[in-house]
Amino acid sequence: MKLLLTLGLICAGAFAHAEDAVLTSELIYEDAPFPSCHASTIAESGGRLVAAWFGGTDEGNKDVGIWVSRKEKGKWSAPTEVADGVQAPGKRHPCWNPVLFQPKNPAGSPLLLFFKVGPSPRAWWGEMVSSKDAGRTWTKQRRLGKGVIGPVKNKPIELDKGVLLCPSSTEHAGWKVHFEFSPDQGRTWSSTGIVNRGKLFSAIQPTIFRHADGRLQALCRSQQGRLTQTWSSDMGKTWSEMSASPLPNPSAGADGVTLRDGRHLLVYNHTTSGLLARPRGREMLNVALSSDGKEWQAALILEKQRGEHSYPAVIQAADGLVHITYTYHRRRIKHVVLDPTKLKLKPIKQGRWPGLSTK
Repeated sequence: MKLLLTLGLICAGAFAHAEDAVLTSELIYEDAPFPSCHASTIAESGGRLVAAWFGGTDEGNKDVGIWVSRKEKGKWSAPTEVADGVQAPGKRHPCWNPVLFQPKNPAGSPLLLFFKVGPSPRAWWGEMVSSKDAGRTWTKQRRLGKGVIGPVKNKPIELDKGVLLCPSSTEHAGWKVHFEFSPDQGRTWSSTGIVNRGKLFSAIQPTIFRHADGRLQALCRSQQGRLTQTWSSDMGKTWSEMSASPLPNPSAGADGVTLRDGRHLLVYNHTTSGLLARPRGREMLNVALSSDGKEWQAALILEKQRGEHSYPAVIQAADGLVHITYTYHRRRIKHVVLDPTKLKLKPIKQGRWPGLSTK
């Protein structure tokens, strides 16, 4: 595996201080048994980083499975396939959108890996595996239950007594957002109703932030050129009517995390769906921060070059550093480490990234 020089990976359009905050920028692998990959996820388990993604000949092909790599002694392991879509001899579906999550309660909980299986996003279902040794070995995969999707792209948050609140969505009857609860690490499930029942927004793939006043906020991918938002004051049981956030969205997945200092960090493509066809709207990948989830400040441009840079996943590790993984040209997964205390911010006014146009 080739460790790329941080400064060399900071694009010309990035802020001048970017190299201070970016500690590492690397490809998780150079060679793999599959040509195409997408939809990475990352977690910290047993003091180690674990990443996963789906890989195969191309998204939606039957040979697409879930692949995992672990970082030990400063190096990522060779990708290993840990789940596939085989249903019976001669019958196989593609896998989609893995989501890693390490519960804290009860102590000693296994690392969870959720993913989807099915012929398309309109007809997929949720499955999972788990690991008691930080991703070295995994249980046999199992289906979550009838009608259960699980976390559709982004990680759950853990509520009281270890209850997982999973951001989810469906696409079989239009793009609809809902949330699912599991009190026992994926064995049993309950669900909210659909959040965006109106016709204003077609949205999927929420990411959840936790606010100091106890409220939850979810930002969602949409088809309306904006990240949409919805709020909950009762730990995810009910959600407000969906509205547009001030941030653009080219119909691409985003992910965020509430930092331990209370700020909210978001990784997303700060472009609109009006930017030509994909992947042009997914070229520029950005990091923004907010203290209230409403007003956002520009922190960093991770990528601004030809090729797709999309579907980020982000966590804050035990040492306080932020880890981001994302699709790099649909051929590799990139891993970036940030020191959030060194990010210097500039206001995003009227949805415009400082010094750049969204068009």
